[in-house]
Amino acid sequence: VAAEGLIAAVTRATKGVVVEVNSETDFVARNEHFQGLVKMIAQVALDVGADVEKIKAAKVGDITVEAAIADAIATIGENMTLRRAAALEVGNGLVSSYIHNAVIEGAGKMGVIVALESTGRSDELATLGRQLAMHVAAANPQAIDPSGLDPELVKRERDVLADKYRQQGKPENVIEKIVESGLKTFYKEVCLLDQAFIHDSGKSVAQALKEAEGKIGAAVKVKGFVRYALGEGIEKQESDFAAEVAAASGQKKPPGDLETVS
Repeated sequence: VAAEGLIAAVTRATKGVVVEVNSETDFVARNEHFQGLVKMIAQVALDVGADVEKIKAAKVGDITVEAAIADAIATIGENMTLRRAAALEVGNGLVSSYIHNAVIEGAGKMGVIVALESTGRSDELATLGRQLAMHVAAANPQAIDPSGLDPELVKRERDVLADKYRQQGKPENVIEKIVESGLKTFYKEVCLLDQAFIHDSGKSVAQALKEAEGKIGAAVKVKGFVRYALGEGIEKQESDFAAEVAAASGQKKPPGDLETVS
């Protein structure tokens, strides 16, 4: 099964992409030919967008990306696939990236891109963007805020909480209040803006954004984020990403374990 490989992320001012190219072994992920191929594919995606078929059909020099992948398979002798790609873009502001467990610059075992909308200072915005991208890698939010969560996920959490307190014999009117309080705790675990900021766990990401606006000189809005972990959905990876990313940022591990989701 091709579940190894590399995630690559590349940004250009207001645009950013992240791609996953799979190989069969980690050994190939350390091959310079393969690494060059992955970075080339990411650059192509930055120009043509995140549609995998369009990326494969795009030409680099005289050959298509699909042909370049076929050449690499023939040369290296191992199956490879461009599994997926995602892109973010803003009108004003920037898209920042972070690679966790980088094998080479711009490619590794996990890649994150974060899009920030703002008319403020680009240098301060870039600092904030990188911090947020690291945060997304470690804390694995499911959405920016509760409105972005899958309604089924929220309903399931609500039902679990309600059943728990019904079994304890709590009256329905009390259960409703407790469930709402429990959902707020749930949002702190899964919604980016509600999560404790890994660079300063004493404040939420929303509070950190508000404070950063003073340095940036304008309002900042998170327009989107994408987090790719290598092989997620193909093969579970037993690794404590949260602790590793938090260590890289000089912080203690954030509360809650990080899960890879497909």
